[in-house]
Amino acid sequence: MTELIPAPRTVVAGSGEVRLTEHSRLYAAPATEGVGRWLRTVLWQATGLPLREGREPEGADGGGAAGDGADGDGITLRIGPGLGPEEYRLVSDRGGVLVEGGSAAGVLHGAQTLRQLLGPDAFRRAPLDRDRAWTVPHVTVEDGPRFRWRGLMLDVARHFMPKEGVLRYLDLMAAHKLNVLHLHLTDDQGWRIEIKRYPKLTGTGSWRARTKIGHRASPLWDDRPHGGHYTQDDIREIVAYAAERHIGVVPEIDVPGHSQAAIAAYPELGNTDVVDTAALTVWDTWGINPNVLAPTDRTLRFYEGVLEEVLELFPADAGPFSSFVHIGGDECVKDQWRASETAQKQIQNLGLADEDALQAWFVAHFDSWLTARGRRLIGWDEILQGGLAPGAAVSSWRGYAGGVTAARAGHDVVMCPEQQVYLDHRQDAGPDEPVPIGYVRTLEDVYRFEPVPAELTPGEAERILGTQANVWTEVMEDQRRVDYQTFPRLAAFAEVAWSALPAPAERDVAGFERRMTAHYRRLDALGVDYRPPTGPRPWQRRPGVPGRPIDGPPPNR
Repeated sequence: MTELIPAPRTVVAGSGEVRLTEHSRLYAAPATEGVGRWLRTVLWQATGLPLREGREPEGADGGGAAGDGADGDGITLRIGPGLGPEEYRLVSDRGGVLVEGGSAAGVLHGAQTLRQLLGPDAFRRAPLDRDRAWTVPHVTVEDGPRFRWRGLMLDVARHFMPKEGVLRYLDLMAAHKLNVLHLHLTDDQGWRIEIKRYPKLTGTGSWRARTKIGHRASPLWDDRPHGGHYTQDDIREIVAYAAERHIGVVPEIDVPGHSQAAIAAYPELGNTDVVDTAALTVWDTWGINPNVLAPTDRTLRFYEGVLEEVLELFPADAGPFSSFVHIGGDECVKDQWRASETAQKQIQNLGLADEDALQAWFVAHFDSWLTARGRRLIGWDEILQGGLAPGAAVSSWRGYAGGVTAARAGHDVVMCPEQQVYLDHRQDAGPDEPVPIGYVRTLEDVYRFEPVPAELTPGEAERILGTQANVWTEVMEDQRRVDYQTFPRLAAFAEVAWSALPAPAERDVAGFERRMTAHYRRLDALGVDYRPPTGPRPWQRRPGVPGRPIDGPPPNR
């Protein structure tokens, strides 16, 4: 009962339990039917209990048996008055189990807590023992999130994750009460979304001939072609699946840097007066790529065509923050623009100061274009360079500074600083850590992360929409590697994003690690190949594959 993750706001324990049986019923009141279908399905898979449709319980502000089973053995889901949209109240007592939420999203969060109360085996897809007793302790849980944006960025461009893996991660996010999937769909190493107007984006741009193994300085190569993309129907399925779990999907189409895969497919998008773009292929290594989009009207029209299809695939009303479209904007090396007569003429014609202002013009164009269609632009904090369009939001990744600058300028911010919540960074300094990248970021480090910069005033802090953990997959060749880097640290991050924790130095790390003992069993039931607290298992190591570890404490710790 005290082992819930993320930690709820208040828990009051009772002295009995509700026993679910084959006679138990589940009643989903109006506006909660979708949550009811989901809960009935996952509990039937795990327990074998049918949880047939129940009737609305009579009277009772507390629990209440849902239907015709034995007194007090039912589950009721309903919208509760006085609760915020994502808040919930779970009451398990002699009347049964009641889950109330301020909206269907709140009810789902409460249902996830109910699943944890049933024990780790409630997360399995088939019952281990059909004769076992399934009980919910008598308890009252009242809870709600600290931040509205509780996100996970999943990079499917560097190493492609098939659709089934993305759906699985949506389930893992929902189990941890995360509500935004930032899907990084395009980069130098691959274009992962079907655009029917431009078929070569996937025909050419979705696969590369070989792949660097480890850090870009590594001498090792995987000579197998790597690729894959999502069809438009795949994307519709992912978005619908996420919406059923009250998760919004924010697509990222990276411009004007990180674009070699697009240029390889359509060479006219590159700086053709500087580089033989027709000779470019999808990039097979890692790092910051000099081949960036040409800052021309033709490039703008091309990406408008891309985004027209993207907007149709990612409706604005499909989930939390689903009106946002991420345009990247990071690590745009401007050497080619400096050398390009076309780019320099564009700077002159537009009356701009320099290449930074040219990128700002590029970003501002798509900000206006998206705004005119009822959408919002968000980008990495480099979009602040040269001035930022008024309605744009910022993903602050290079530490806290970009988020502070953006918030003080009146922009909304998602805090995702590399030094704290980049989960591709190594989890330990030990020699067995696979492909060690970046700073050491332990489970405790992530648990002590504070998303709101201390120097912001209360008014400025209101600009912090929330926070996000980022999973970059250069050195994650498959789902098991993604699991290893992401978990268990995502559980710590989820508690930071959801729970009203004290200041970082005052957080109960020992208590969290004690609760994680139970949570590891839930992750086992879900089939997550997490990093054990004792270190990597033999098959999780990558001996001989060089990484790029950074020694010393990270800045802004």
